[in-house]
Amino acid sequence: MGKVIALANQKGGVGKTTTAINLGASLAVLERRVLVIDADPQANATSGSGFDVKKVKTSIYECLIEDADPRKIILNSEIKGFDLIPSHIDLVGAEIEMLNMSEREYILKRVVNLVKDDYDYVLIDCSPSLGLITVNALTAADSVIIPVQCEYFALEGLGKLLNTINIIQKGLNRDLEIEGFLLTMYDSRLRLSNQVTEEVRKHFQQMVFQTIIQRNIKLTEAPSFGKPAVLYDAESKGAISYLNLAREILQKNEETLLRQEEKVLD
Repeated sequence: MGKVIALANQKGGVGKTTTAINLGASLAVLERRVLVIDADPQANATSGSGFDVKKVKTSIYECLIEDADPRKIILNSEIKGFDLIPSHIDLVGAEIEMLNMSEREYILKRVVNLVKDDYDYVLIDCSPSLGLITVNALTAADSVIIPVQCEYFALEGLGKLLNTINIIQKGLNRDLEIEGFLLTMYDSRLRLSNQVTEEVRKHFQQMVFQTIIQRNIKLTEAPSFGKPAVLYDAESKGAISYLNLAREILQKNEETLLRQEEKVLD
């Protein structure tokens, strides 16, 4: 059964989609089966993974609103083991259509349950909002990665996101955990980057990933070629950073799994 991880932050431009694509690709390179669900109407995870959004006929929108079978619309990327459920601009209207549906917070969870057994990891790329689809993603997820950019106002709005996570933990998904805070867009030459890193680590301590995603030209260029950084330039700082993040996540999760299995055997 795959672990479901949402990538969420209502602040735009913090690296959610970049992380969804590159973490997914890195996990696949490390021989795990990965599915990325693009739950953002901008569909950047879809185009950044190498798919033409204009050619997408059935997307996550149809799964949420029309009960389409997600298993039938999965797209296989260039990287073996890295698959995608695409998004579409139609998703913009989905939240309004979902308002009158029964158990509206659990619609995405039902979709995810149909596919997660075929993968080791399912990553959900959320839109930059705390709307109903993001609530659905957090309700469907086992954990959440929160990207935080190393720039001014980095911590602004995090309280609102953490409050939303807390509400979901109390009412909709008691098992939701924070996988970690991921520092992105780090530039070692800037004092501000170092100050933000110190501040986030002081606030959230062990919850912050050791891996920091550095600001990197190749990482910025790769989506315009429809490739994850590991395909675009495997030796770039960005590609190496995401491979390190994937290793960190695997180590943490597979150690936990081992401990759980040992408990059962005891």
